[in-house]
Amino acid sequence: MVNSTSNIHCEQLFCDSDDQKEFIVEKMNSIEDNNNDNDNKQHESTNDCNGYVYRRQIVWRNVFAMILLHLLAVYAYIYFGLDNRITWYVLFWPDILARISALGVLAGSHRLWSHRSYRARLPLRIFLMILQTMALQNDIYDWCRDHRLHHKHSDTNSDPYNARRGFFFSHMGWLMVRKHPDVISKGKTIDLSDVWSDPVVRFQRRFYIPLVLLLWGILPTYFCHYVTGYTMVDCFFGAVIVRYVLSLHYAWLVNSAAHLYGYRMYDQSMEPRENRMVVYASMGEGYHNYHHAFPWDYSASEHGWLECFNITTAFIDLCVWLGLAYDRKKADKKIIQKRIERTGDHESHRKYFGPGTLVDYLLGIISSYGFLIVTWTLRYLINGKL
Repeated sequence: MVNSTSNIHCEQLFCDSDDQKEFIVEKMNSIEDNNNDNDNKQHESTNDCNGYVYRRQIVWRNVFAMILLHLLAVYAYIYFGLDNRITWYVLFWPDILARISALGVLAGSHRLWSHRSYRARLPLRIFLMILQTMALQNDIYDWCRDHRLHHKHSDTNSDPYNARRGFFFSHMGWLMVRKHPDVISKGKTIDLSDVWSDPVVRFQRRFYIPLVLLLWGILPTYFCHYVTGYTMVDCFFGAVIVRYVLSLHYAWLVNSAAHLYGYRMYDQSMEPRENRMVVYASMGEGYHNYHHAFPWDYSASEHGWLECFNITTAFIDLCVWLGLAYDRKKADKKIIQKRIERTGDHESHRKYFGPGTLVDYLLGIISSYGFLIVTWTLRYLINGKL
């Protein structure tokens, strides 16, 4: 069976010609634009008809948990990162595990289950579920509900990560307060029947707690201990705590920085932006203005991994080559160009993709491991050696 990427002109429409298809897609995009404008311009007043005023309610249990988690991560970083008794290359482990687990979120709960931008066979779905559980960012079902809600009501009070409430809130503060009533009410309207129909999703949700204990904590700790020979306690702090905090911040940047800083070259009426540093940190999720304009595109970007830094797209393409994935959806070049002409910014588009593929990957690799480069530099300055 030949697996190829399908260029989407129109989906599930009976069109007799390309002209008809193009016309219908343009009308659909126009309607979508109007809906997005209405969603983004209505700031969803915090007062309802009964005079109710929303007041932020801090969940102190979550606040203390976040503080403790980050204090442990800082302690582990100082202990492992700056102590030359720990071999320098062992410092790769937390970052490598963070990025591997992130694939479960990026290629799994995001591009596969939330947006249905490609299809995956059972072995790949199980593998992605394992990695997504290891990432510990809620189970697939809850993750998809929040993310679909985020797209439908982006940057309004119905958006769980509403960037209009500030960088800190959209980055991590949303986890420390009670959900806005609009998030709860609108969340109940999100259709998740397609997600729930997958037995892999149902299995994970049913056994989520024991799966988290095993895949998030026990296995990474033991694997690190087996490979490096360090104690289980040391490996828990390094391979679990530090890795977890790194992976969280890589993911959170998409909700915060990519909604506040960067270019809006595809649709200037939307808040999401193209942010190159977020692209590097999140392995290809920072092409965010494009992603909100064409959320069903499996690459979450205009260009594939051969033309710009996009590790998650490369992973999906590898899975297609191995026969584990198929039916990738990709926006047609003509449709993208017309969207730029209608709502975007040609000049920003030209500047953003100006440097070229080689430069983009060099910058991506350097930026991705900037954290380790800083760590090694500090080790050398403090200890006189790596």
